[in-house]
Amino acid sequence: MGERFGMAESKETNTRPPPLLLSVLVFCCSLCQIISAQKIITTLPGFDGPLPFSLETGYLEVDEEKGVEFFYYFIESESNPEEDPLMLWLTGGPGCSSFSGLVFEIGPLSFDLPGYRDGLPSLFYKADSWTQAGNIIFVDSPVGTGFSYSSTAEGCQTSDSQTVHQLQTFLYKWLDKHPKFKSNPLYISGDSYSGKIVPILTLEIAIAQESNNATFNLKGYLVGNPVTSTRYDTDSKVPFAHGTGLISDELYESTKESCAGKYTNPSNVQCASYLNVVDAVTKDIRGAHILEPSCEFHSPRPGYIRIKRDERGHYDEVPLFNSGLPLECRESGYLLATFWANNETVRYMLGIRKGTVAGWHRCNYSLPYAKDIPSSLPYHLKVTNKGYPALIYSGDHDFDIPHVGTQDWIRSLNFSIVDDWRPWYVGGQVAGFTRRYSNNLTFATVKGAGHTAPEYKPKECLEMLQRWLARASL
Repeated sequence: MGERFGMAESKETNTRPPPLLLSVLVFCCSLCQIISAQKIITTLPGFDGPLPFSLETGYLEVDEEKGVEFFYYFIESESNPEEDPLMLWLTGGPGCSSFSGLVFEIGPLSFDLPGYRDGLPSLFYKADSWTQAGNIIFVDSPVGTGFSYSSTAEGCQTSDSQTVHQLQTFLYKWLDKHPKFKSNPLYISGDSYSGKIVPILTLEIAIAQESNNATFNLKGYLVGNPVTSTRYDTDSKVPFAHGTGLISDELYESTKESCAGKYTNPSNVQCASYLNVVDAVTKDIRGAHILEPSCEFHSPRPGYIRIKRDERGHYDEVPLFNSGLPLECRESGYLLATFWANNETVRYMLGIRKGTVAGWHRCNYSLPYAKDIPSSLPYHLKVTNKGYPALIYSGDHDFDIPHVGTQDWIRSLNFSIVDDWRPWYVGGQVAGFTRRYSNNLTFATVKGAGHTAPEYKPKECLEMLQRWLARASL
């Protein structure tokens, strides 16, 4: 079985990573030249003119003993920073930089892919940014993600539980350095793998707030296309594939019967055989969005990429610097982010400490990271039982974390339905479907969106956020 259906469980429950490779040590734990911890940025390489919003970057030490430093980007609200909510944003992976959230999902910048020709990529202002509704801290976590680093090898090894603890430390320290935001309503937010981290961190902050040991003004949390547990996330892929027409009725019924609706660890040979067929049929579907092309990029030699041309494994070699990047491939934009973030002038402007990160990656999947919390479901229950509102949303074309599984685990909480399934609208058009439960939990799909929703439907997702923050009906 491939990873999509049969092997996700082994990744979920692995509690100890393999020994650190030298490349990981260099990436995460090099000696560094310490510079100022915070920096106000008014211009950025590739952006024409002064930035039309307030941007701060910086580091905060979250583990003094192990020398762990989290890097962040902070953008003040473009509406009313004194009163608008303060949001902590965590991108998934684990190991995907929050810069990805900033430029591809909810932030006010984006790369000009169609206009790219050569050299440093250009950035432009994106109006449908969540900074229209709140002050947002984009944090590179866990350690080894983006520009976050550790000065010790021990600090590079981390886990779900350690990341939660370090993020709580981060928030304490960040608010101490930015006291004017202590009274702003605080929301913990993120997507994809951070769907595990967000509810756990929210609960820890809620407990600290209730014990009067913190100055947090926690008001709720939100997660998009959230990883929750293998039981729901992986088991939902077969019914999603059937519901979207990726597999036949006959294959679905045979697989469902032989596997008894459990597709993660095949219980018998027949189940495994059918799952292999499902995997073979869907292997060339782009998991992040089933309607978009599946693009595989490779770099056989400097200045070129190899792009998959057909199902037989043939590739075309395309120069990187002559507008050869295919516009239909979302991965082309990800390449521009890599070019930009590894530029020396960019690093200087961002205030990156020399010697800390040899090469920036949008997603660093080589982290020595232990997934030691198998499910975030109990934490969703505990936080919502305390009365903190939650927004759970899914792109309805996401095959990686299907909305089918997300709805299943929400139903398992046994909350009563307050507002039943109905469409929600933006500009007179159906933007998705929503259902509201007791305990102030709202679920919404975003029509036409993938993994993750704001990357595909920024206007609709901004409207969804604004309504939810205002406690209005979607």
